[in-house]
Amino acid sequence: MAQTETRKIRYAVIGDSYSCGEGAKPAESWPSLLTQHLKSQGLDIELVSNPSVTGWTAKDAIDKELPKFVNAGPNFATLLIGVNDWVQGVDETAFRNRLSYLLDSMLAVLPNKKRLLVVTIPDFGVTPAGHKYARGRNIHEGIMQFNKIVTEEAHKRGLEVVDIFPISKKMGEDKSLVAKDGLHPSAKAYAEWEKIIFPAALELLKQ
Repeated sequence: MAQTETRKIRYAVIGDSYSCGEGAKPAESWPSLLTQHLKSQGLDIELVSNPSVTGWTAKDAIDKELPKFVNAGPNFATLLIGVNDWVQGVDETAFRNRLSYLLDSMLAVLPNKKRLLVVTIPDFGVTPAGHKYARGRNIHEGIMQFNKIVTEEAHKRGLEVVDIFPISKKMGEDKSLVAKDGLHPSAKAYAEWEKIIFPAALELLKQ
């Protein structure tokens, strides 16, 4: 454990609107909050790369984020991807293939193969504007199916999964958890997510 604390933790993110903190300030995104929280626990950690962009799919992440991830030389990472694949009608097989490629490519960079924390897709269907993206489909069911794929592929590789899907449903009852656009989480919601992501991250980094 002493070794972990003396070696700088280089944290890199791959994701979409949920990781760049769309609807809040970048400093209020959960990866930024997570970095600060881990620092407060005495860990020498720096967020070295977070090229997440609103609207990006797993394919966008492979094409545009992965090269930056590789260049950043991280030894800790988080992945939250898939909502835009579902919105754009990417089928489950294609999503699984792209996600698998992404996970394997990220793991190839990380010295410790456990230090990739996978986060599930939130249920945006409960937000006021969520229904606009349904196109006649059941958002709740669709995201659950994609989260099943995310969880299966992560577990196949022995990776920890943090499930924010249940807590994200609170956006349906509490307006203060939704950003002004009626679709994305507010700073308050990202802070709630970070509270459940933090213990898993801390545990991983202490190993």
